[in-house]
Amino acid sequence: MNAAEQLHALQQSLWLDNITREILDKGTLQRYVTEFAVTGLTSNPTIFDEAIGATSDYDSGIAAKQRGGLSGEALFIELALEDLRRAADIFKPVHVATAGMDGWVSMEVSPLLADDTQGTIKAAQLIQRQAGRDNLYVKIPGTAAGIPAIEEAIFRGVPVNVTLLFSREQYLAAAGAYLRGIERRIGAGLDAKVSSVASLFVSRWDRAVADKVPGTLRNKLGIAISQRTYRAYRELLGSARWQKLAAQGAQPQRLLWASTGVKDPVASPTMYVEALAAPATVNTMPEKTLLAFAASGKLGGCMRADGGNAEEVLQQFAAAGIDVDQLAATLQQDGARSFVKSWGELLRRIAEKSGAAAAS
Repeated sequence: MNAAEQLHALQQSLWLDNITREILDKGTLQRYVTEFAVTGLTSNPTIFDEAIGATSDYDSGIAAKQRGGLSGEALFIELALEDLRRAADIFKPVHVATAGMDGWVSMEVSPLLADDTQGTIKAAQLIQRQAGRDNLYVKIPGTAAGIPAIEEAIFRGVPVNVTLLFSREQYLAAAGAYLRGIERRIGAGLDAKVSSVASLFVSRWDRAVADKVPGTLRNKLGIAISQRTYRAYRELLGSARWQKLAAQGAQPQRLLWASTGVKDPVASPTMYVEALAAPATVNTMPEKTLLAFAASGKLGGCMRADGGNAEEVLQQFAAAGIDVDQLAATLQQDGARSFVKSWGELLRRIAEKSGAAAAS
């Protein structure tokens, strides 16, 4: 049993943070399912920008959709959903076997809608209908405008992957939106079972403070924030409010560890995966991290439900001048801007390839 399979046995879902047409066509994704117990997949605008821009794998699809009258965002969404439908079908057996808890893929709403609540709700419903798969999450950012969109999407039965969360407080805001959406469904006589995950970004914390703290604190902030958030997650699952919803058929909104690829070249590439091993959570990781962990990862036990020494470590960062609340807000804003940049580059690439196809 390799380390990835051990993680699965610990009841943590291991998802791939990548999708390309190549890993679908060559059977690589299916191999990851078989060999490494991968049970889901996430995507984002940066991933698709790199996949479409770096290869010719999508050129014929772009040309065909252009001839069919699609362009811009509409063309990209259908292009991306072609890949995600194939991935969703690969994970469908897991989805069925786990009664909808696992076996998911994710598709992001346009990052241009990060400050547009109503536009996000409309886009989420459109993506869900267009995808035609019941194991596809729509990714909505946990921004100020995203929180009410998450609640409304859940109420309308749209499975949601809440993205761009960086702190306990941001996680709790997303969890609150999920709970309110489920409570409204129950109040309206609707099924309480609408799936969701809440994605906490980890490695960007350490990259943000790498040159601002003593060497003794290097690569410790992301894990401490995760431990603090995990405690809040476990406390929420033990709360009377959640137990009441669970008794009526609701599924827990699982905590998902995102951005778990190590950015520090001198650190272990499996550092975050090993530190974030915890049942009833998800870890989505890049291929490089997945392969490194399967080959040489070592599990030293589970995260502590009480957060371990997180608060002590965070006090050390505060003493070093790091305001984690302010940094969390900055990281979320920067993350949203980064996805907007990737989205713009993605649409530019598609326009170029559409133009080349029209001229040929």
